[in-house]
Amino acid sequence: MAFEIDPSTPRSIVRRDFVKALTMAGLAAMATGEPRVVRANSEEPLVHPKPTADACILLWMAGGMAAPDNFDPKRYRPFEKGLAVAEMLSTFPAINTSIDGVQICEGLENIAQILHRGTLIRSAVQPDLGSILHSRHQYHWHTGYVPPQTVACPHLGSWMAKVLGPRNPVMPAFINIGQRLEGVGESEELKAFTTAGFFGSEFGPMNLPFPEEAAQSVKPPQGMTNARFANRERLFRQLIDKNPHRDQLSDYQQQSMLRSLDNAYRLLSSKEREAFDITLEPKEVQEKYNTGRFGRGCLLARRLIENGARFVEVTTEYVPFLHWDTHANGHETVARMHQEIDRPIATLVQELDERGLLDRTLVIVASEFSRDALMEGKPGSNAGDQAAFRDDNISEMAHYGLHRHFTGGSSVLMFGGGMKKAYVHGQTADERPLIAIKDPVTVMDLHATIMTAMGISPKTAYSIEGRPFYVTEDGKGLPVQQLFT
Repeated sequence: MAFEIDPSTPRSIVRRDFVKALTMAGLAAMATGEPRVVRANSEEPLVHPKPTADACILLWMAGGMAAPDNFDPKRYRPFEKGLAVAEMLSTFPAINTSIDGVQICEGLENIAQILHRGTLIRSAVQPDLGSILHSRHQYHWHTGYVPPQTVACPHLGSWMAKVLGPRNPVMPAFINIGQRLEGVGESEELKAFTTAGFFGSEFGPMNLPFPEEAAQSVKPPQGMTNARFANRERLFRQLIDKNPHRDQLSDYQQQSMLRSLDNAYRLLSSKEREAFDITLEPKEVQEKYNTGRFGRGCLLARRLIENGARFVEVTTEYVPFLHWDTHANGHETVARMHQEIDRPIATLVQELDERGLLDRTLVIVASEFSRDALMEGKPGSNAGDQAAFRDDNISEMAHYGLHRHFTGGSSVLMFGGGMKKAYVHGQTADERPLIAIKDPVTVMDLHATIMTAMGISPKTAYSIEGRPFYVTEDGKGLPVQQLFT
């Protein structure tokens, strides 16, 4: 499905056409039969690598986390009226970390103290997709495919749920924490990649927008007895079976939906449902994580992984022009985000390690792209400038920060799951343009690395609409072997 973008086209129109194309792809996928594992070349049998991780936690910094203000500090200039924008590389000073000679930005002191337990990639790069839209880049990062496609692409978590299955048959294999899918900007775009796609409902995420309310999601409604709940579940199955539009769904998709109901009912009847109740943690533990919704989500993620979840994503939540989407008040916003993520991420890594879980749990901190003060996209890009502030000099604090989308060099932080400790991979230039100049890592190869760690070959493919669909685009993703121990 072609989706060409004229750089002069208004963003609202681009987004509208993008959503329309995704919707059509989603409807086509719902009519598809059962996807079956295939080999593109029968003479080369598919061999899955030996896994170095059993579970994965993705800590998603939704909205574009600026590497120079977080994990890849450059020359620092404090705010002053009249400061030249061209001189603004980092708006936070660098601090030392637990890795000799490696610095990250002020405000991330807790992560700095545990950095020796992980790998820091400073050379992640994203493609130039014409118009640098959060929706398109988040879709690409989460599915491995540039949208839209002719089929609904599964999320990384759904691939793990499908290929590996659950670690605990009672626990959902894929749980998504912190992102509202209703009542927020670009909700349809978010729904487009927060899905199992053509794999079917049973491999999709259990969505928990508010961690503090997660316990209620695994209990019958207040006042409803277990017997009444079981009867409602039976009637709901009958309703699906008698749906007049069921001919629009394949038998496989219908059965997948019913199996997802079975899985939900089994969880609600199990002791593992207590894992969803973060109030069962000691007060002092709750306080370590309680910097906001993201912090509470990290605590919930740890409890879920302890109880057998396969893949958990915790997001700072994408809402246009909020959180990491720093089109204005960039420095002040990032300072607030540091307070929200620093202690919870460090505490999560420490507690997984203390419980003997980190070695087999791959923890990833990532974002859809970085940010720059001057450049939209990367050198040579024809992407339109989306920043509101375009003067050569700063006149007020609201302009102090990195407002433009930058795809030429970003950072990814990884802990556990077979990754090296106290290792920094790649490098970006010290002066603008801050592009990756050593060992660049593409989204495709990053996905291949993640899947290889989880014991899934990057060449894994399923037949859909008569053609193979790969876990990495065209099966060409290559794991970055230098990252592994």
